Amino acid sequence: MKKTLFFGLLLVATIALQAQPRPATQLPVQGIYWVFLTDKEGTTFDPYTYFDPKAIERYAQVKADLYDPTNYPVNPSYEEGVSALVEENIGTSRWMNAIGVSATKEQISRVEQLPYVLRVEAISSDDWQLSSRSAAQPTYTDPTAEELDSTLDIQLIRMGGSLFRQAGIDGKGVRIAVFDGGFPRVNTHDAFRHLRDDGRILKTWNFPNKKEDVYGWNSHGTMTLSCIAGRKDGRDLGLATGAEFLLARTEIEAEPFKEEIWWMQAVEWADRNGANIISSSLGYGKDRYYTRQMDGTSYVARAANLAARKGMLVVNSAGNENDDAAWKILITPADADSVLCVGGIERSLTEYRHISFASVGPTADGRQKPNVTAFAHAMAAGSSSDHKYELVYGTSFSCPLVAGFAACAWQTNRQLTNMQLFEALQRSADLYPYCDYTFGYGVPQASYFVNPNHQPAAPTFRFEVVDDSTLALLPLHNMDTTYLFYKNTDASGAITHYGWGRFPATEGTTRITFYGGNHITAHFGGYTAEASFPTPTPHELMSRTDGKKEYAYTMRDVRADKPEEKRSHWEFSAQLGAPISIGDGAISSTPLSLSGRIGLRYMYSFSKAYRLGIALEWGAMNYEYAGRAINPMEQALGLNSIINGTDVKRRQLTMDEVSIELFQRVRLVPGGLAHNGLHWDLGIYCSYGWDTYLIKYKDASFTTAPRQVHEFHYNSLLDDYRINYGITTRLTYDIIGLYARLRLNDIWRPADELPLLLPRLEVGINIEL
Repeated sequence: MKKTLFFGLLLVATIALQAQPRPATQLPVQGIYWVFLTDKEGTTFDPYTYFDPKAIERYAQVKADLYDPTNYPVNPSYEEGVSALVEENIGTSRWMNAIGVSATKEQISRVEQLPYVLRVEAISSDDWQLSSRSAAQPTYTDPTAEELDSTLDIQLIRMGGSLFRQAGIDGKGVRIAVFDGGFPRVNTHDAFRHLRDDGRILKTWNFPNKKEDVYGWNSHGTMTLSCIAGRKDGRDLGLATGAEFLLARTEIEAEPFKEEIWWMQAVEWADRNGANIISSSLGYGKDRYYTRQMDGTSYVARAANLAARKGMLVVNSAGNENDDAAWKILITPADADSVLCVGGIERSLTEYRHISFASVGPTADGRQKPNVTAFAHAMAAGSSSDHKYELVYGTSFSCPLVAGFAACAWQTNRQLTNMQLFEALQRSADLYPYCDYTFGYGVPQASYFVNPNHQPAAPTFRFEVVDDSTLALLPLHNMDTTYLFYKNTDASGAITHYGWGRFPATEGTTRITFYGGNHITAHFGGYTAEASFPTPTPHELMSRTDGKKEYAYTMRDVRADKPEEKRSHWEFSAQLGAPISIGDGAISSTPLSLSGRIGLRYMYSFSKAYRLGIALEWGAMNYEYAGRAINPMEQALGLNSIINGTDVKRRQLTMDEVSIELFQRVRLVPGGLAHNGLHWDLGIYCSYGWDTYLIKYKDASFTTAPRQVHEFHYNSLLDDYRINYGITTRLTYDIIGLYARLRLNDIWRPADELPLLLPRLEVGINIEL
């Protein structure tokens, strides 16, 4: 076994030393690509047999062309020709006239030579990546009975859901497609009994496995569906309990970009099967894109916009990225123009607070997002049993709450087109016409759709010009403490600063002052007004007073809050390990033999999954030798005359070294609290070291106890130790993992046929911060 390990590591070392680190585009691995075709020549299409009647009805409503070329199928002979040259045909897209494939660079080169191939594009902007992640990952807890009751009430009351119920509105006649990673127990759970009994789960499709069964895998889909249409003991978890459903599984764990192909296929599948609304608590962001790319141009964003042109309302989570200081932007396809992007707030009827993890806008090109917001903390059906319910957190759940609301809103007026409904949902929100990059237009309200006579809000405050660079907001009458939302926009209309806070409203006493800015819009007590500074200034400050105390508020500088992701970064490293004796001649060591290393690593990203790095480290290795007999190194050093006849208690060789390492890092699976995921490093190192040899013994010349203890220290005995080289490898999840370090040169070269004295291999724990 030891010999096998030894020669295996030597083989890896040889390969590592011969191979120079190369850019990501040169690695001989499979990538995921769209192969775009030149035409659809020779294909035929009958929309009246292809489409569900409800889809045909929807096309007519928005005056979309059933015979649009995007609806025609991909030429089957083209598809066969491409499939024969690649590793895998993942799926085709009619709308893009493209085939999603997994292939090597060499295979793609051959595909590009086909006469009917227009172009080939990597699905990501980077040429090579290895991982992906559904963006809206939830956390959940077991609720108490009290929490269950309060949550069930709050998550629907906050949107005025009781008004829909009083009017007999439950989404009936509206068809909703739900995209997710699986729907375990939806076919058995109590929360969906009414859907099963009425036969309102019309179709299902599992895109990764290419079959109808979706009732397994990730429970995320079970939770999101319950926030649209679930029930518990006769009480509603979502508002659209009367709607029809299409369930699509589009996600699996740790897949390389295939999810985006499946998501697009699911959109086309939903179109064919008559969906009116798509609820997608999914998205693709920091694990595969850069912030600059969240501008509505990804392939899934393009597919979402095309779905809107074909009459579907696409509702998508903003994402859960706000806790990541390097990201702080929403995810795609929520960045698409025609997608209703849903942000997240805390679960409360009396407070209006952003939930910390919910992604914020704007898009990378400065467009307003999110559009609306809802609770990102909800009650949902669990998948551990058919009677389980859980408190869940994530914009994954604000999205389906709004999707269910949208189905009910559409039921009140089926003559609305999808984009008219889109606008009506924004107008119904409780902050409208105010909007910002955290709350959008606020939480949609059922009263807007149930009560057609909408009265404008009465003024609750006025602006007063104090001087050329100062404005004051003055309440017009006394109110209970309420929330102020405000934003400063520049000459182009872009928001530069915005904020919110809870303030008192006492006429003649409360005064909220804005020092500098360009154009202020404020929403206070349900009323929105605007004012401009006589002399615009680039900075904005704000103070409040009610004559007694000041109140806390939040302010965001949009320009400072949107840093571009850096391609490079530093990290601190620490390692703790032990030597392992391999080979026939190595001196065995005791469990006290340990090694430690600390250092700094600098890395440059070629893609989200591939980096090159350089590390500078200091380390110390202590070899504690077992046994009392004189070992070959001591004999070779001439120490046997000193040690002979003594009671040796300890032999320790301490070696300090400074090393430099060049390595490449491949991320295998995203995730983790630090967003590092599971990653693998492979590198080469060179070090300069110095040694100290300690012998601790009791003098045998004393016959009575206690005998005198002697210590000898020898410095720099190992001449061959000065310069060393070898390979390193690490497998780390997030910040902690395992490492191995293999020295390729001899520290003490054999003399007089003496065996190798020091272990070559070191293994242990690796920490990265």
